[in-house]
Amino acid sequence: MKETSMTVNRRNLMTGTLATGAALSFPSLVLGQTQFRMKFANIMPSDHPLNVRMREASAEIKQKTNGLVEIQVFPASQLGSDADMLSQLRSGGIDFFANSGLILSSLVPVAAINGIGFAFPDYPSVWRAMDGALGKHVMGAIEKAGLVPFEKMWDNGYRQTLSATKPIRTADDLKGFKIRVPPSPLWTGLFKDLGASPVSIPWGETYTAMQTKVADGLENPLAGIYFAKMHEVGKFISTTNHMWDGFWFLANRRSFESLPPSAREIVRTAVNAAAMKQREDVAKLNEDLRANIAKSVEFIKVDPNNFRNKLRESGFYAEWKKRMGDEAWNLLESTTGKLA
Repeated sequence: MKETSMTVNRRNLMTGTLATGAALSFPSLVLGQTQFRMKFANIMPSDHPLNVRMREASAEIKQKTNGLVEIQVFPASQLGSDADMLSQLRSGGIDFFANSGLILSSLVPVAAINGIGFAFPDYPSVWRAMDGALGKHVMGAIEKAGLVPFEKMWDNGYRQTLSATKPIRTADDLKGFKIRVPPSPLWTGLFKDLGASPVSIPWGETYTAMQTKVADGLENPLAGIYFAKMHEVGKFISTTNHMWDGFWFLANRRSFESLPPSAREIVRTAVNAAAMKQREDVAKLNEDLRANIAKSVEFIKVDPNNFRNKLRESGFYAEWKKRMGDEAWNLLESTTGKLA
């Protein structure tokens, strides 16, 4: 059937309207920029919920921006160590990075506050603090350091104590215990004040260090212990829950702000929603992992008050209150109760 000039004009009008709408939604299209290929990196294994959910979010972002934004996921330290990737994020070598607050504290000291030893008694108190006023306070400090923090932290879980030599039931059992910790003043200070002998060993060398007795044990969330097969070189896991650890999802400011505003909102919404799903995943994962790990390692239940009292006596809380500042510390204690 022959098209009339009116039909052609109507089609042209509709095509022009759609093109104008796309240009208004994503102004960069006007300049010929059709896609932003961006990098997201982290240290967790590819099959950890952090990366599973982030790949889902990436697909959603690509679909909702009509292909304008594509976020590539680089798990398992493919782009370097935590310190390497933080440096790359700041320089723009990578666009997004999921980083523990305790590691981030090398740049933003108050970011370590979620890791104060034996502070959070349970998950509800964690999320009240980190989704609430304390989290906003830390976000403000991160922004001052030139990075863009997203609103919802991702869960890395409560950290437990794995021992290859003896069960850890009380703080006294840690006396002289060589425990592997990440290179962070808070981690080192926590275990020193509990009487242990912390040693900083790269995570990739920890399995061998346990085998060769360079370390008597380590501390990590159950997921970290399981995926790195650390339970193969341990005998006991004490459910100390000594520290809650989570990941801040961070963006390079220049890179993130290069996106059209509507695309930035799509990215924020998708990533924050993925974080909420990942929290549920980690809770379920920890239940399943405990059952699997218990086949080869004995779980030891402990009284956290014994460890908390030891930290009070050592002056741990008083010292870290000074380091964090009264404002941040008061926000922490508004959720956890009195510590110092």
